[in-house]
Amino acid sequence: MTQEHVIEAYAFKQLLRAVGVVLLLAVMAYPLDWMVWRARVAKGGGMDSVQVQLYTVAELKGGKEDYYPNGSAMIRCSKSVYPQGGNSACWWVKRHREVIQRY
Repeated sequence: MTQEHVIEAYAFKQLLRAVGVVLLLAVMAYPLDWMVWRARVAKGGGMDSVQVQLYTVAELKGGKEDYYPNGSAMIRCSKSVYPQGGNSACWWVKRHREVIQRY
């Protein structure tokens, strides 16, 4: 193998190792996030509500869509990094305040 191939193989191996470490940290963070969220719920502060705008989308001919506003609603969310308790994380809901339903 030439010098360039050795360097490319080493760089690829290091990149795979870095991706593996990031994935491992994300998987290990979930149980910690769950424990912190459960402690907050036990103290009465692990859940919140965020107001979102609701829209219904209808498919039309020619690949077009028609949007119908359905008003607003309060959605329960968990104060955590990951979704917990069947609810989305509040940080995610606050950044995505438009809920679109397709039929």
